[in-house]
Amino acid sequence: MRHLIRTAVGVGTIGLATVALATATASASDYGHQLAVWLQLAQTTESPRDQSAMPAAPEVAKIVLDEQDVMSVLGLRVRSSAGEDMGRIVNVIVDRTGQVRAAVIDFGGFLGVGNRKIAIDWNALHFVVAANKDDRITLDLTRDQVKAAPEFKDGRPLVVIGTAESLQTPPSSD
Repeated sequence: MRHLIRTAVGVGTIGLATVALATATASASDYGHQLAVWLQLAQTTESPRDQSAMPAAPEVAKIVLDEQDVMSVLGLRVRSSAGEDMGRIVNVIVDRTGQVRAAVIDFGGFLGVGNRKIAIDWNALHFVVAANKDDRITLDLTRDQVKAAPEFKDGRPLVVIGTAESLQTPPSSD
């Protein structure tokens, strides 16, 4: 019986089944002695917890980006290449790998009435440095093309519109 307990402790597989087996086969007088042996073996063979089993926190790194090299896009206006107001970006859609695939623009309507959300292929958008904040994002599609697009709705299949060139270009990994 002691051999069974030592073997279980030695390989690190002590469990309730081993304790139950030991108590079932031991007489009442042996039980106290076997429990003391088991506890002593458990203390002497127990190794400290392996800290490598827990994932280490990643080291913090940082990068400083120049304010002129980056911009937030939510809420910015999108214009057609002809200068037509196409709406504002209200959402950015990423795929399962985290790559940006589309921008959702709030298109059409007047004073918020009749607006529709349209998913635009990310590669169909062009980001330019301009003095006027509203002229930074342009789209190669016309208002009529965007007007004919299906509306974006959460929980429904995503239909993304763009140019033939933009939809064939894989999303950039920048």
